[in-house]
Amino acid sequence: MRSRKVVLLLSGGFDSGLAGYLLQKSGYEIIPLHLSNVDFAGEESIEKSIELAKKFKWKKFYVVDIADALQSFVDKCKHSYYFVLMKRFMLKVAGEVAKLEDAQYIGTGESLGQVSSQTLANISVIEEAAEFRVLKPLITFDKEKIINMTIEIQTFEISAGPEVCDLLGPKHPIVNANLEHTLNEEKNLQGLNIVSNSLKSLQVIDL
Repeated sequence: MRSRKVVLLLSGGFDSGLAGYLLQKSGYEIIPLHLSNVDFAGEESIEKSIELAKKFKWKKFYVVDIADALQSFVDKCKHSYYFVLMKRFMLKVAGEVAKLEDAQYIGTGESLGQVSSQTLANISVIEEAAEFRVLKPLITFDKEKIINMTIEIQTFEISAGPEVCDLLGPKHPIVNANLEHTLNEEKNLQGLNIVSNSLKSLQVIDL
């Protein structure tokens, strides 16, 4: 029988916590993974993510520091592709954690079209990097519905407050990413081993 484990990319914001709740409600076991960038975003997102994980009684919590990888996207790649490259990288890191956990899925809080990286074209290019099926329970939700649901499940107060978007991102990100162009940008990262090097910072916190 296949595992029902999902490695959830948990940011501490409204969307990913709600996604984890809905997946858990559907019978999946959630393994939260927080990809931190303390250098730019501070500790608050980690603290929020841990609080969410405790609320839903998830048993363990993974943290990986990705600050160096994010800087590599800025230094080596076309800036407009930053968010697409970042999301592809996140799925690759989540895939490595899925292997450690013998999980079969990755979960995200993405909803279609809410930000530039979530256009249909970009999502298709991003998901191409995943070794595991990506579950997106919020894909058709708008922000109002998401906020209302977080109030219902009592996570609104945990996730509220200024959410630090990635400060390294471009003002005008690509919204219609092309896979061939994306792969060409990733060639600029060859030899940096950004996934394996980021995983050296892996921490597992028992909750």
